[in-house]
Amino acid sequence: MSGELRFESLQQTLILSGCLDRETLLPLWEQRESLLRGVTCVDVAHLERVDSSGLALLVHLRDFAGKHGVELQIAGITDRLRTLIELYNLQGIIPLESDS
Repeated sequence: MSGELRFESLQQTLILSGCLDRETLLPLWEQRESLLRGVTCVDVAHLERVDSSGLALLVHLRDFAGKHGVELQIAGITDRLRTLIELYNLQGIIPLESDS
């Protein structure tokens, strides 16, 4: 009953929309290396749903980019995603902007 995950690169931003969950994340996972090339920000503002698997993927993307010398920003964190990040105590890994 999962939706679709869509992603597109726009300059140095990877824009995610739809659902980022266990059922939809495989294409993004498989293409992460090429999709993150030159990317400094992942925009998640258009995600309708993120589960713990999707959150784990965001953590991995930040780690992957960090290993390549890029501090990957996660922008557009929704209240629901913020709650999930706080629930798992991941604010040190995915910093939350104070003005969202």
